[in-house]
Amino acid sequence: MTIRVGVNGYGVIGKRVADAVRLQTDMELVGVCDIADDWRIGVVRDQGVPIYSPSGAARAGSLEDMAAGADLVVDCTPKGVAAKNAVLYRKLGVKFIVQGGEKHEVTGHSFVADATYASALNRPSTRVVSCNTTSIVRVFGALRRAGLLRRARGTLLRRALDPWESHLGGIMNTLVPEAHVPSHQGPDAQTVDPALDLVTMAVKVPETLGHMHFWSADLTGDPTRDEVRAVLSASPRIAFVRESEGLGALNAVKERMLDLGRPRGDLYEVAILEETLTVANGELFCAYMVDNQAIVIPETIDAVRALMGREQEAAVSMRMTNQALAIAAR
Repeated sequence: MTIRVGVNGYGVIGKRVADAVRLQTDMELVGVCDIADDWRIGVVRDQGVPIYSPSGAARAGSLEDMAAGADLVVDCTPKGVAAKNAVLYRKLGVKFIVQGGEKHEVTGHSFVADATYASALNRPSTRVVSCNTTSIVRVFGALRRAGLLRRARGTLLRRALDPWESHLGGIMNTLVPEAHVPSHQGPDAQTVDPALDLVTMAVKVPETLGHMHFWSADLTGDPTRDEVRAVLSASPRIAFVRESEGLGALNAVKERMLDLGRPRGDLYEVAILEETLTVANGELFCAYMVDNQAIVIPETIDAVRALMGREQEAAVSMRMTNQALAIAAR
């Protein structure tokens, strides 16, 4: 029996979640709900997907109608909206997932597949954390579980806005630091893995292709670079890219994803720049790229399976998701 999934909010994340759901053999997309009625909705309508609106006006029905016909709703609405929608989902007894713009307290559980899959099993709801937080938990959670991580400190260069919104304005010829230290990503990662000792700083930069992280970390013991690399490369959602192969810049990595046939050029993995990975005197240095439009999509699919209890093992769900999204193809 397939899992019936509704997607509320058909923006940058919502449309990718909807497409990913339809690629899974154990899931069915029962509908999409959005307040907009522009070209984006036209695309999914032309694909034969039922379209709902919050009020139900001139569509297949209301958000409540869609939720009532689903086993689970993935809410991809703007920050703050999903927290209000949670009241409806709970009233209907429908499981739900919110995205990283919401606070941890909305669901009481934060999700990254290789860290909190087991604790998400059969829960009524979870929050898939933000793109940058997801990358932090993937990379430094892997090192911590391998017994290699003492603490990490990072600076995040954050793209100013999504590419499709570039014409609406954005920062130019300046940098905008996030004044608070730590920036929110470090404490957010600790909602997933409280044992992580992290401090993050962030700055918005005038580009739209992706985020870039620069990290240093104190390691336990005296591991070699090869040992650290082996731990990271064993993660199914961490990839290494090489400047020596022409992949030393964000635009080149995105172009590579397009050449691989990834929909929208999506990069689902954390892309670590091989040449930056350095281990010296017990300290790690590295830089990596995060695609904020794509990295949380496989996590969201795994969260669906976890909440529904259809697959008990994180590794099995991740393998199913990765295969459906062609994540192994690099």
